[in-house]
Amino acid sequence: MVDCGEEVIHMLDTLIRGAQVVDGTGRAAFPADVGILDGMIEEVGDLQGAQAFETIEANGRVLTPGFIDIHRHADAAVFREDFGRSELSQGLTTLVNGNCGMSLAPLFGAHADECARYLAPITGNIEPALRFDSLASYFKAAQGHGLPLSCAELIGMGTLRTLAAGFTTGDLSPLELRDLHYHMEAALADGACGVSLGLGYAPEIFYSTDGLIRALAPLHRSGVPICVHMRQEGDGVVDALREMLEVARALQTPLEVSHLKAIGGRNARKAVPEMLSLIEKAREDGLDVMCDVYPYTAGSTQLIHVLPPEFQEGGTEALTKRLLDDAARKEMRARMEVGSDFENITLLVGFDNVIAIGLQMDEYRRFEGKSVAEIAQTLQKDPFDTLFDLLAAEQCNTGMIDYISDEEDVKDILRAPFSGVISDATYHSGGRVHPRVYGTFARLIEKYVVQERVLTLEQAVHKVTEHAADRFGFEKKGVIAAGMDADLLLFSPENVREHGTYARPNLPATGFDEVFVLGERVIENGVYRGGSSGEMLGARMGY
Repeated sequence: MVDCGEEVIHMLDTLIRGAQVVDGTGRAAFPADVGILDGMIEEVGDLQGAQAFETIEANGRVLTPGFIDIHRHADAAVFREDFGRSELSQGLTTLVNGNCGMSLAPLFGAHADECARYLAPITGNIEPALRFDSLASYFKAAQGHGLPLSCAELIGMGTLRTLAAGFTTGDLSPLELRDLHYHMEAALADGACGVSLGLGYAPEIFYSTDGLIRALAPLHRSGVPICVHMRQEGDGVVDALREMLEVARALQTPLEVSHLKAIGGRNARKAVPEMLSLIEKAREDGLDVMCDVYPYTAGSTQLIHVLPPEFQEGGTEALTKRLLDDAARKEMRARMEVGSDFENITLLVGFDNVIAIGLQMDEYRRFEGKSVAEIAQTLQKDPFDTLFDLLAAEQCNTGMIDYISDEEDVKDILRAPFSGVISDATYHSGGRVHPRVYGTFARLIEKYVVQERVLTLEQAVHKVTEHAADRFGFEKKGVIAAGMDADLLLFSPENVREHGTYARPNLPATGFDEVFVLGERVIENGVYRGGSSGEMLGARMGY
């Protein structure tokens, strides 16, 4: 407020005048001014008489809530000096990390090294300073580092299982379950916004369905969402969905099916329509189940994901030894040539569609971004031997980009009213990344709204704002209304561009002219400024 004699003038920090507001709810755009004060949206409407320290003329550009990515793997990346540029440049103002069962915290005890090696291709190498004994200590360190945007954290059930039992097979013992439940409940009390499962990965793939339900028992009727990378996304993907619907019914808690897809040409245009129908029926029956999708036909994860899971018992160190053993290699090869009881990616899409990234050893670094088939051809070796030798040399700390999905399946999932949009961005140390790290949400606007009109702008914005915020209880985010956080984007949809490609992924998106995080202007006139107003969100604590 400014005191002008007897008259007290109410001053806004920032006034955005003459915007076309797409408010996140899905309703049609409407003209309005928006006032910001103390990091919050103060007013929305005709603010002709309002005064502000800074006024931005929107001139009819679109104003939306900041986008929310509910599936990212930036747990360790938040401590990097360059964190924020790739995210804010595509309109992201809030992230949810800790997905696919792989949260950075808690990370301590007898199996900490084992778990850190396993997480590295997803989160990047984990230095000793980034090992936290609780989610609370992780939150404190991340907030103290300074955040250019806000982050929330899922508690990774793979991390907790490793903490309790290492990379053992089978269901957990009563003592191991007690330990797992203790750390799960502690993390939720510390502010985790949900739990995540990576059933396609060791060690979680070793659960039976009943064993999984027992592991998740504290969530019964809790309202805590479960986000799941299902046990299979190829030949067995429909059965994997049925399993998770069974788990959700047993626990009566919300279910988010992460990055829904059907891997391989033989599953294209078949499995996805069936799964969407199953989800719709489950929702009609009262189950709180939703799904999400990344808007690409290629995925990215650990390269060891192409191997039969049973060989991962004991963690990556044990797996590396098996990769050097002739008998184990022969057995792995035999399984990969015909097996359909696991996510057999090389059988489903071929070695030519599996691209090695994040290579760190001198003998293989020159093959960064090449397919396993190309590497094999250059080395004049069998592709199975090439794969095994590469993984052994890299000590399994490498990733892949795999061309796996059908474009029409992606569009069908996007159109589903119960779907969200995610990046599934991973942050391994060094080498090439998937372009989704830099461009997912720009791509959503550029390709699927403006160019191909798969979604209206209002529909697309809703999926990555209110829809995402509601899923995790972010009560002050996702909608442009008085009293909400001032996370805002001002842009012209036709100017939004994804610049990254698979060959050159690390090019920031453009077109978001103004980006605000809790009222701080972190992109100004299209120029990245960065900031430190972001928060670690403990949604269940009301943050």
